[in-house]
Amino acid sequence: MSAAAASAVAFLMRTLLCPRRPLSGVSTVYGLHLPAVKLHTTKPIMQFSQEDFEKAKDQLKLLKDDPGNEVKLKLYALFKQATEGPCNIPKPGVLDFVNKAKWDAWNSLGTLPQESARQKYIELVSSLVSAQSSEANGTPPGSKSDYETLLVTTKDNITKIVLNRPKVKNAINKKMYNEIIEALEEAAKDDSVITVITGSGDYYSSGNDLNNYANIPTDNIEEEAKKSAQNLKNFVDHFIDFPKPLIAVVNGPAVGISVTLLGLFDIVYATDRATFHTPFSNLGLSPEGCSSYTFPKIMGLAKAAEVLLFNKKLTAAEACSQGLVTEVFPDNAFQKEVWIRLKEYASLPRNSLTVSKQLLRSMDKDKLHEVNSQECVCLQERWTSDECLNAVVSFFQKKSKL
Repeated sequence: MSAAAASAVAFLMRTLLCPRRPLSGVSTVYGLHLPAVKLHTTKPIMQFSQEDFEKAKDQLKLLKDDPGNEVKLKLYALFKQATEGPCNIPKPGVLDFVNKAKWDAWNSLGTLPQESARQKYIELVSSLVSAQSSEANGTPPGSKSDYETLLVTTKDNITKIVLNRPKVKNAINKKMYNEIIEALEEAAKDDSVITVITGSGDYYSSGNDLNNYANIPTDNIEEEAKKSAQNLKNFVDHFIDFPKPLIAVVNGPAVGISVTLLGLFDIVYATDRATFHTPFSNLGLSPEGCSSYTFPKIMGLAKAAEVLLFNKKLTAAEACSQGLVTEVFPDNAFQKEVWIRLKEYASLPRNSLTVSKQLLRSMDKDKLHEVNSQECVCLQERWTSDECLNAVVSFFQKKSKL
């Protein structure tokens, strides 16, 4: 999901899936995203006491991270089913998004016995606690220790920035945005020759983490839109101004801002299973990352329109043929072939590469900053438009189903 889409969601999350009062049996924690947990109602029921149930409620309150809206709805539904039985309240109106989502979640459990619901609640809380514990691993050797969402290493004249939230397909949350900025600032000053950005796991990045904006008040939409636009502008500016060769190693699917930024990289290498998708129009939004300028320049106006206006998802081969990707490698040889080449680049004279990049980019730099500013102004307006709000409401109504 793009950064633009996430900011639109910011203005709806509180009214749609994050009510001002916490859901019963769900603590108000934010940040963590876990896969939706399916509710299996046919396996044998273990015996859990009321004391176990109360302990699970207490454990949930101690979680430091948000399990995500879908999981919170499951927790709410199981809690209500365990304490009150099957859904016994009238169905809210279709425009009462908060209560409608809660009602749908509870009602979907049907006649599940209270004992079974209690078991499912305890098991789900236990899985959340276990997942959080497993994410609290130490930083791998060789990594700079002051990053939570990235793995940053400098070796063989290469600074490698790895987007490191593989469980959520490297979705970019607020912390990661700030850490990418910090990592780029450090890489610009260190002794490395080139800087590489890649992803951990199967995805390069799924784009913006929608729960970035789960706690934004709905009575100050214009101010929040302005702040989001300023933050986005600062983030993209760091890519425009980065002084050293910047190389993207796209190890899997890329979505939203992770795609639009590619026009600001000097080289883009991709595995043949990578895809490139910028679904702005689906949410009533507009492009970011200077893509409204770089994409037409790279691939021509007609092809750029297919991608940016009409949500066409490109394969790696298509992205390469249109100039967005430099070269595509077979997935089974991708890492080996790319890193052999990158190590060769890193052996070149540092200052020569830096000066040469500045010559290549200098004619466009002022234009890119201008485009970035214009895109952010446009997005600020889009985020507060009825068209965008209606599109995002429709999107989240579908996502709110169990």
